[in-house]
Amino acid sequence: MLLKTVLLLTLVAQVLVLENGLLRTPPMGWLAWERFRCNIDCDEDPKNCISERLFMEMADLMAQDGWRDLGYVYLNIDDCWIGERDDRGRLVPDSKRFPHGITFLADYAHSLGLKLGIYADMGNLTCMGFPGTTLDKVELDAQTFAEWKVDMLKLDGCFSTREERVEGYPKMSAALNATGRSIAFSCSWPAYEGGLPPEVNYTLLANICNLWRNYDDIQDSWRSVLFILDWFVKHQDILQPVAGPGHWNDPDMLLIGNFGLSYEQARAQMALWTVLAAPLFMSTDLRTISPQNVNILQNPLMIKINQDPLGIQGRMILKEKSLIQVFKRPLSGDTNVVVFFSRRTDMPFRYHSSLAKLNFSSSRIYEAQDVFSGEIISGLRDDTSFTVVINPSGVVMWYLYPIQKMQKTGQKSQVPLMRIWDV
Repeated sequence: MLLKTVLLLTLVAQVLVLENGLLRTPPMGWLAWERFRCNIDCDEDPKNCISERLFMEMADLMAQDGWRDLGYVYLNIDDCWIGERDDRGRLVPDSKRFPHGITFLADYAHSLGLKLGIYADMGNLTCMGFPGTTLDKVELDAQTFAEWKVDMLKLDGCFSTREERVEGYPKMSAALNATGRSIAFSCSWPAYEGGLPPEVNYTLLANICNLWRNYDDIQDSWRSVLFILDWFVKHQDILQPVAGPGHWNDPDMLLIGNFGLSYEQARAQMALWTVLAAPLFMSTDLRTISPQNVNILQNPLMIKINQDPLGIQGRMILKEKSLIQVFKRPLSGDTNVVVFFSRRTDMPFRYHSSLAKLNFSSSRIYEAQDVFSGEIISGLRDDTSFTVVINPSGVVMWYLYPIQKMQKTGQKSQVPLMRIWDV
């Protein structure tokens, strides 16, 4: 009964909390966790420990190497930055690893045209055992982050009860807005409740959070990518309608540039996260990333698709016995993106299809651009046959746009177009 009362009060009080005008497209940036975890040994590993130095070096590269100009603007601190609470109860960063404080780091990021994100936890402790944000500290921590000029808060849920999360996440949303500073709010709440209704109220979430983690943490492996993708596909009828401008499902970080994915798998994760309208948070070492992986992450057409202003999340539309899956996402201007994804592990597969099979209009002629190669295929009608060659664990990604309306001749294509994409 008490829980129902809390939920009702939360719904009534917080319906108008969020519309902060932020993240009208999925956020893009760099996040420390997947690559650098909770490495706090700066004596043994000064270049890679969670420290002021690491974030400043990443900020420099984001500004110098084209990341910022493509939209990767968030420089996000994750767990393990906190030193303690001071005698006033305020969070303070570890004085050895962040000697100049968080305001200094925020100013540095802002001077480079970037935004700074920070991490806290709705519990007694963070996931790695540092001081958490208990209910009595929510307003104090929100004000502290605003004074530090932080631009995004990720609020985790380790070491908290369901009742504390029910009260705490809406409370933090209101507290952030009350500071007067525009701070995007990333919530881990759904991931701690199983990610699905009735335990998760996505209508409420869209009113208090700009993005939310739905499911398990990603690990540096292809198996982990597939595990998360399959969960999103299984529940796409629930998840797809709740995403949109200002409120996004978050399948977690991009692994591209790390150790667990092949080249084909890295391209696949980028394409699949883009079709899901997911946040694009890299978590890799920008000092050592290969040109090949830079090209994947900095693909201008890919980013344009991810950042489409309609903000509609794509979905899987076909699952073939041949282990080919087809995803489709509608975009603004009557355009679409289609991803042909191979779950095969044997050899490149020739997949035969047509636009009619992919639910495209019969009244238009389309042109497709391969998002990775830039190659153009013209004159696609709904009855045009085509073939794509998809490498194992790989994708072919098409950006499709209408080029003219069909004249009603009543005739089908005399010579179906057959296009074989190079392996």
